[in-house]
Amino acid sequence: MTTPSATAPRLHERLVPGPGAVAAAFGLGLFVVLATLPLGVGISLGLAVAATVGALVLLWLTSPVVSVDDAELRAGSARIPLAALGEARAVDRDGLRHELGRGLDARAYVCHRPWARAAVRVPIVDPADPTPYWLVSTRRPDALADAIDAARGAVAGGAAGNAAAGGNAAADGNVVADGADPA
Repeated sequence: MTTPSATAPRLHERLVPGPGAVAAAFGLGLFVVLATLPLGVGISLGLAVAATVGALVLLWLTSPVVSVDDAELRAGSARIPLAALGEARAVDRDGLRHELGRGLDARAYVCHRPWARAAVRVPIVDPADPTPYWLVSTRRPDALADAIDAARGAVAGGAAGNAAAGGNAAADGNVVADGADPA
């Protein structure tokens, strides 16, 4: 039996837009055809294909990636060590509406895409971090919450084992890897 590496993802999800956005990209191509048809059919079709492909590539490149591995949670361009996280909680569609409205703390980190109609809320337990929690959109909230909690459990088990073996445990119980920035 092999053990997973420290960077093996437990969950990886790209929050690409749904079929409506893809249809809009093709609609853009149709609009370009109609707008440029007086220039000639060949030019019109070429511009339409370029516009459609460009729109689809732009949708792909601007879609954030949410992933959990054995060391950290990543949501878009942000990442946080698992040792700084509390227990993850899945948030359904109605709960997300509240979390993004009256329940939102302005200090929270939010990675939200409207086409992912659920999220996971993860409290930050690091007292030095002013961010109270992360709210991360996902299409699979239960799977993401389970992956975060499982990875946290593995980190906590490793921290307890390292401290028992006389390793370098931080004062608050978080283990800092050699050469890693503790912040």
